Amino acid sequence: MASLRRFPHSRFWYACFTMPDGRRVQRSTRSESRRAAQKLANEWEELSKERLAAKQAHRVIADIYRSAHGHELPNSTPREFIDGWLKRRKGEVTTGTLHAYAGAGRRFLQWLGPKADLLLTEIDKPTLIAFRNEQAGRVSARTANQYVKLLRVILEDARRDGYLPENPAAEISLLKSREDSGRRPFTLDEVQRLLAVASGEWRSLVIFGLYTGQRLADLALMTWAQIDVEASEISIRTRKTGRPVRIPICLPLANHIASLPSSDDPRSVIHPKAAAIAGKGAVAPLSRQFGELLASAGLTEASDHSSQGKGRDGRRQNSEISFHSLRHTATSVMKNAGISPAVVQDIIGHESAEISAHYTRIESASKRKALDSIPDITGG
Repeated sequence: MASLRRFPHSRFWYACFTMPDGRRVQRSTRSESRRAAQKLANEWEELSKERLAAKQAHRVIADIYRSAHGHELPNSTPREFIDGWLKRRKGEVTTGTLHAYAGAGRRFLQWLGPKADLLLTEIDKPTLIAFRNEQAGRVSARTANQYVKLLRVILEDARRDGYLPENPAAEISLLKSREDSGRRPFTLDEVQRLLAVASGEWRSLVIFGLYTGQRLADLALMTWAQIDVEASEISIRTRKTGRPVRIPICLPLANHIASLPSSDDPRSVIHPKAAAIAGKGAVAPLSRQFGELLASAGLTEASDHSSQGKGRDGRRQNSEISFHSLRHTATSVMKNAGISPAVVQDIIGHESAEISAHYTRIESASKRKALDSIPDITGG
């Protein structure tokens, strides 16, 4: 049975319990309350017993797996797998994306406590739901949902690598949030109103956004080398996920590209002013410029200095629409036209566990048909 002790000059109680290998260990409970410390010590003792039982069960499963497949069953703890996964993804995704994954992984491991060093196979759907709900009490629902999405990607790789029989996060529902419920795509009439007041690079960026569904930063930094005139395709490696995307150029976009002043240097950017801002690693100034364009089109209220604020209070007065809404617009138009979700996901570049698992290849003809479903609203 777990017991307690207190060392001289320490205000915390230490739990004394038996590990699965029979060793008697002492761990600080970081608690000054004897009752709370005893409860924690008892929980650790029970977890230790559960770990021993899990190890024994895993040993039997491993024997069966070895007999069936001729090699060892992959084995890991949540801490070992997440730490290793983050090291493998370094260099494959942007620093910001890796930081987001690391933050979600760190929070999950901290929440798991001693369970972070048990078998990865003990992480199930109820565990992840409990984590999601607990986090929702600390942060916004949107942030809690983001943690779930990031863990879903990590655990999907664990499934593919054979550590898990299935992804326990795959079918976890996301929480409703006011921020998410307010987001929506543009209507085509709104895009036309936007184009009516946009000029120069912003008009071009809006057209590219609608007919490719790509993010503002990726479009701002696009070079002429990424446009394959012969194949009539655009190649992008998204900054957020590092995923390569090939997008057929539909007729309205082709006509627009033909009207742009080209460069003899294929490495030169298509939108120099926007690239000069996005190249510094911050898209916020571009987003603010787009917000002013929305106000000029009468789609949002013009903001003043008193409403801008700072930090979390410095949100747009109308957060229903942004440049990212063009991505939603392209997705919605194609899906409403009856285009296969797999084709839409391949064009937009959304992460898809199903497509990745089945190694689906989307043909250019299918993608071109999907993009042709978006009406020509450029007025060209």
